[in-house]
Amino acid sequence: MLKSKYLLKTIGFRILYTKAYTLKEIRHMNTITGDWLSELKDEFSKSYFKELYKFIEKEYEEHIVYPKAENIFKAFNFTPLKEVKVVILGQDPYHNEGQAHGLSFSVQKGITTPPSLVNIYKELESDLECYIPNNGYLEKWARQGVLLLNTVLTVRAHEAYSHQGKGWEKFTDAVLDAINKQNRPIVYLLWGRPAQSKISMLNNKKHLILQAPHPSPLSAYRGFFGCKHFSMANEFLVSHGIEAIDWQIENSYS
Repeated sequence: MLKSKYLLKTIGFRILYTKAYTLKEIRHMNTITGDWLSELKDEFSKSYFKELYKFIEKEYEEHIVYPKAENIFKAFNFTPLKEVKVVILGQDPYHNEGQAHGLSFSVQKGITTPPSLVNIYKELESDLECYIPNNGYLEKWARQGVLLLNTVLTVRAHEAYSHQGKGWEKFTDAVLDAINKQNRPIVYLLWGRPAQSKISMLNNKKHLILQAPHPSPLSAYRGFFGCKHFSMANEFLVSHGIEAIDWQIENSYS
């Protein structure tokens, strides 16, 4: 048994409060490390995050929650702050079984590609002549510096938006603030009104903000199709001496 009295430790998502924890209870917690931890560590000691932690812990204990706890911060693990070139901002994770794994818009291999991502692939096909792959696993983008960030990082199974307003938005605003302070060219792809509501935070003149309707089947035809954001992002990066993103997701046969 691990006991703590008024002990507050930040080890990624491990925050210990004035209660007893068994190793079994905390072993699943994910970690934020490296330059993200340097930028975000103060958030973990704030009152909103303490309340968020208690809420999330209870949710995982009492309900099915996505993504798996070890994948909550996967976007930060794949894309260090110093390597961020492009930010694609989503809302909350997919809420059906096997889909969410910590990257916005991405699903795990073997899972049917969701409609919004299908439309993203269609725009890539039109914009950059990328073929439409047989999977929706976007780790390749993340490894190249595309931060696939949701504004809310967890969700209860089959209950969209169920973890909104619990504190994740404050945390991911801190993430956006950290990116906004980076004194180098970065591109934001903001699709839909919720993502575009963050524009007031993003005032770095070295950064490029591209806006379009959300790629959902309900709105893609209103201007997402034909937006050419992927080629525009690459043109911006290359014009500043930064390597372009290879947006082609390959077919998977595993």
